[in-house]
Amino acid sequence: MSDPWVALEPGADPRERLRMVRIAHQRFTSSGTFAEPVREVIAASWRRSARARVSPDSVSATVEIPDDDLGSYRAEHPLARVMPLLRELTGSFAHDGEHLLAVCDANARLMWVEGHPGARRKAGRMNFVPGARWAESAMGTNAPGTALTEDRPVQVFATEHFTRTVQQWTCAAAPVHDPHTGRLLGAVDITGGNRLAHPHSLAFVQAVARAAESQLALLAPVPERSGIAELTALGRDEALLLVGGKKLRLSRRHSEILVLLATHPEGMTGDELLCGLYEDESVTPVTLRAELARLRRVLGPDVVASRPYRFALPVESDITTVERRLGAGAISAAAASYAGPLLPGSRAPAVVRLRRRIAEGVRASLIARSDPDLLADWAHAPWGADDLAVWQALGAARPTPTVAARIAELESELAAPTGRSDRAPEAPPRVRSWQ
Repeated sequence: MSDPWVALEPGADPRERLRMVRIAHQRFTSSGTFAEPVREVIAASWRRSARARVSPDSVSATVEIPDDDLGSYRAEHPLARVMPLLRELTGSFAHDGEHLLAVCDANARLMWVEGHPGARRKAGRMNFVPGARWAESAMGTNAPGTALTEDRPVQVFATEHFTRTVQQWTCAAAPVHDPHTGRLLGAVDITGGNRLAHPHSLAFVQAVARAAESQLALLAPVPERSGIAELTALGRDEALLLVGGKKLRLSRRHSEILVLLATHPEGMTGDELLCGLYEDESVTPVTLRAELARLRRVLGPDVVASRPYRFALPVESDITTVERRLGAGAISAAAASYAGPLLPGSRAPAVVRLRRRIAEGVRASLIARSDPDLLADWAHAPWGADDLAVWQALGAARPTPTVAARIAELESELAAPTGRSDRAPEAPPRVRSWQ
């Protein structure tokens, strides 16, 4: 095949390809081995889907953005600015061909699903609807999820889908990036019947995505919110601070200081900071003052105030976002915002306590909710791989042989003299790289 990202080369028999890939899919899901004619992009996606413990018999996707929140989420998303263009380019194609136009965010959560009414009703049975998450880790191989994972246009034909429920569909999707920053914004997808298994449909959706990027390039960038600092510290050893239009990567000690100040808007005295930051009680206030002086040189004079030490401007952080969503009972949204343990390499006493509080809060909520998709996401993340309690909850919600085998393995390790605790690990083996 000349283009590995196209499902069917010109002249191929779609019925024969469908049959052969179905046999390959059955073999892979039963034995984990491959047979021709599986494309490498599909084989790689099937492997990822299997590692994520996606069941090929999953019935429908999980709706993560409820209707009450969907309107505001769409309005704030950058792709809302190009939706009129996307509708103009794809409207007649989708309606006349009984196809769907779908637009998702960078986490593969569908924001818009539009097109032929009959196709929408049919797609709704598997929750291919606004608010549902179609990431590979949730629904296996599918065009929007795989296009985001590979960060390039891809076509998925019928039985190439990992989940059998989706194998009656063929889809093509292309990622969309912010032309000003290069940041991945989401993807544009065309979903329909097997007539979409043609090189032209992939070229078409790629052209639509490029048109969206060109339109965004002509528009002024969304202005940065002035007078607000934004702190990102979950899942990374060195926090990021966005302030005054600049993104700063902080040292570990400066990250710890700003995390504590962000979670104490009332401010902290020098003694409180000293106790929160240093395990060694012999560290003197002079050491802390020197560190704060270096931090002010990095940030500028108007970010951190003293007497007490505090942020001198409003600050938003991923820490408070997770805790706010947990407090409101928005468990799916809280889990989606949790990128990993807080500053996992830090041993500052106050940071360690905060790290445990946040992780345990999310973890306990997931166990109480008993949603198998949310539990699977946690269990297959680096920080949840050895979390016996979560695996047991997943086993109760989704009793598959692979989950049962993992539970037995963890229970055996726990029973051994050097067995591990079923508490969530304090730090993952790896953290998110700086972007």
